Amino acid sequence: MYPLAKLALFRLDAERTHELVLGGLALAGRSVLARRWLRGAYALPDPRLRVDAFGLAFPNPLGLAAGLDKDGVAVAALGALGFGSVEVGSVTALAQAGNPAPRLFRLVEDEALVNRMGFNNAGAAALAARLARYAAAEPWAPGPRPVVGVNVGKSRVVELEDAPDDYRAALGAVWQVADYLVVNVSSPNTPGLRSLQEREPLARVLEVTAGLRATLGAKPVLLKLSPDLDDAQLADAVATAHAHGVAGLVATNTTLLRDGLRSPHAVEAGGLSGRPLAARALAVLERLRELSDLPLVSVGGVHDGATAVARLQAGADLLQVYTGFVYRGPGLVREVLAAVLAAMERRGVERPADLKGTAGA
Repeated sequence: MYPLAKLALFRLDAERTHELVLGGLALAGRSVLARRWLRGAYALPDPRLRVDAFGLAFPNPLGLAAGLDKDGVAVAALGALGFGSVEVGSVTALAQAGNPAPRLFRLVEDEALVNRMGFNNAGAAALAARLARYAAAEPWAPGPRPVVGVNVGKSRVVELEDAPDDYRAALGAVWQVADYLVVNVSSPNTPGLRSLQEREPLARVLEVTAGLRATLGAKPVLLKLSPDLDDAQLADAVATAHAHGVAGLVATNTTLLRDGLRSPHAVEAGGLSGRPLAARALAVLERLRELSDLPLVSVGGVHDGATAVARLQAGADLLQVYTGFVYRGPGLVREVLAAVLAAMERRGVERPADLKGTAGA
C-alpha cells in the first residue's frame, strides 16, 4: 500500500506532504477502530522485545525520532503503528515559525532529506497541554502505551548567553508530561546552537536539569549530539554529561557534510539525514560506547532491519528512525522488529540488550 501512496505523496512539496501525513495520523489517532487497524497492519507486539533503559520500560527498542511530530498531535496513531517510543519536538519555550520556506527537501537518489526547519513549533506550554490531554484520555488501546519523550531546543530569539534560562523554561513546562526529556544542542538550523556542545556552555545548560530534578522530581534527561563532532569533542561532551547527571545520549542529529551525494538538492543548506548518515552515525555510536556506559539511542541512517540490528550489536540500547520512515513507510516498523527478533533467535539470547557485542558471532 505505501509504495502506491508514496508515488502520489512524493509528487507534492516535501513539507506539504509532511503536513498531510501528520494530519491524517492525528485524525486516525482519535479513532479506536483506526488505531486497531494500524496496530494489526504494522505493529509487531512481542514481550521479548522489551527494553529497560534509564528507569523506563520500552515495549520494543524502535522509536520515532524527534522532528516528525513537533507539536505532539499524532502520538496515539504513531504508537499504534508499533513504535516503542515517540519523541516529539523539538519544542522551544517560545512559539516560533521557524525558518522561511522552502526548508525541507527530498534527496531521492540518496534516500535522504535536507531540512532547515528551524524548530518551528507552537511552544512548550501548548505541547504540555496537548500531552496532558492525551494522558487523561488514555488513547492508546489496543496495545501498550508508547514511551513519550520530549526534545527541547533553544528559542531562536534568545541570545546564547541566556540559553540556560530558555532551556529551563521549556523543560519546566513539559517536565511533568514527558516520560523522558532530550536536550537538543546539536541542530544545525538555529544560529550558534551547536556551540552549546562545548564544555563550558554545555555545563551551564545541563546545570539547569539538576535544578529541575530537585524542584520538580526525578526525570531522565538525555543529551542529543551532532555527528560532526570529532573524537575530542565527543569525549568532552560525554564527560560533561556524566558530571551533570545525564541519563543517556542520543546519537546523532543531522550532519552538515555532503560527501558522495547524487541529488541536485545536495546543495541546499541545512541538516542531512537518512542513508548517507549511516556510516558516521555508527562510528559515533561505537566511539560513545567506548567512552560511556550510559544508555545510547542510535539514530541516523537506520533504514532497514540489517542496519537496526547492527546498531544494537554495536552497543545501542534503543533505536530511532525518521528519514527511513519517510522512504520506507510504516512497514519499516515491523521489518526492523522482526529482524531484531530473528537476530535474537540466531544468537540464542532473550532480550535486544543481549545483542551487544555479537557482531560476527
